[in-house]
Amino acid sequence: MRCLITGGAGFIGSHLVEHLVGAGHDVVVLDDLSTGRRENLAAVRRRISFMRGSVADLNTCRRAMEGVDYVLHHAAVTSVPRSVNDPGVAHTVNATGTMNVLLAARDARVRRVVYAGSTSVYGNSTVLPNSEDHLANPLGPYAASKLAGEGYCLAFHAAYGLDTVVLRYFNVFGPRQDPQSQYAAVVPRFIAAALAGEPPTIYGDGSQTRDFVYVANVVHANLLAAQAPAARVAGQVFNVGCGRSVSVNELWDRVRALTGVPVLPRREAARAGEVQSSLASIAKARDLVGYRPEVDFDEGLRRTIAFYREARRSASQLGRRRGRKSARTAPRLQGSPAGAI
Repeated sequence: MRCLITGGAGFIGSHLVEHLVGAGHDVVVLDDLSTGRRENLAAVRRRISFMRGSVADLNTCRRAMEGVDYVLHHAAVTSVPRSVNDPGVAHTVNATGTMNVLLAARDARVRRVVYAGSTSVYGNSTVLPNSEDHLANPLGPYAASKLAGEGYCLAFHAAYGLDTVVLRYFNVFGPRQDPQSQYAAVVPRFIAAALAGEPPTIYGDGSQTRDFVYVANVVHANLLAAQAPAARVAGQVFNVGCGRSVSVNELWDRVRALTGVPVLPRREAARAGEVQSSLASIAKARDLVGYRPEVDFDEGLRRTIAFYREARRSASQLGRRRGRKSARTAPRLQGSPAGAI
């Protein structure tokens, strides 16, 4: 089958691309590289069709959609702080961009669109775990824009018969999340700080809880949602999490224990637009599509730390090689022996 992954050079998208290519599928990636990276696709770059462009442009979506059977829509502005600073960008990409993807998919007669939604739409729910029938309560522009995208997915199913499935991701983590970004997520930030022997920053008192879900589980959920019978999933919303609540303080304690770093965190004021607690009910996804987390939080954290350790080691080796090469090719100063200054 031919699959289009929007945002396919990003964190989650690139893992989906690798899995689909490995399974022998024809994969098209649409990404404007505003946050995605070509190097995320290095292992499969000769086996995919890559199109640089934004879902905010309808004609770009139409070109990317040619001959496509399934769409896994992950292109988005994903940062809560960025959406607060620039809500217009979040709306353009997350809401209008999603409508563009759906319009192009409808007209291209795509079989199904799987939409990457967000737990943020629940807001500060007073009832946990969050189930799909809970009333949405977006607290900021990011959550509002993602909820709008959900609404368009459900509306296109109802109005045009387009098969759409919404997956509400909880806090996804794993290899390839960018810890250096201004808007980096908490897991890569904590790991990067620990490996550098530096204190991380915890916003608020750290009691806020999250349902952290390893990226391989999210890939698995997408495949199930794409392949499940339409009678079970079309026009439906499903949570994708682990069903386990971990506080930010507990997360740092686990990272510190796994890395052997004794440093204490810095504390800063809580950030606007962030929820206090989230926890997924995954009963619906389990019952209708067969979703069960294959990698638990602790194992996922170990794998993620191992990835970043190896990345640091490789970067250090590359830096040393470049340093030696520069020393060999440096011009001699007249009248001085090589290397003498």
